[in-house]
Amino acid sequence: MKKILSLLLLAVVVLAVPAGARKKQAEIKFAESAYNFGTIPEHGGKVSHTFEFTNTGDANLVIIDASADCGCTLPEFPTQPIAPGKKGKIKVTFDPLYRQGSFNKVVTIRTNAKQKKARIKVSGTINNNK
Repeated sequence: MKKILSLLLLAVVVLAVPAGARKKQAEIKFAESAYNFGTIPEHGGKVSHTFEFTNTGDANLVIIDASADCGCTLPEFPTQPIAPGKKGKIKVTFDPLYRQGSFNKVVTIRTNAKQKKARIKVSGTINNNK
């Protein structure tokens, strides 16, 4: 009986807290988290893919930084806050010059969202034939 009363009291307290008193947070959700370029030529120039995301939270989303695991991969990200429900894009450019074989590159995105870090990936295979 004490457990039931305790649970009931807890439910009343939780429901009594107004929604505005809860901490608002941004959330980042990507439409896709990985992209495969397929086979690309080494001397064909840089290739790019744009990842779209949505702020599914209830506070502005701020991208603090986006960085790749090597200098051959360059992310471009919005510097303005993304409002709740709005979309944004991160463009990832890969340079295949002087590289061989398959590649898997990770871009780490640091944000103010509930999940502080997100990762997106690009992959493919470099054809060294001219």
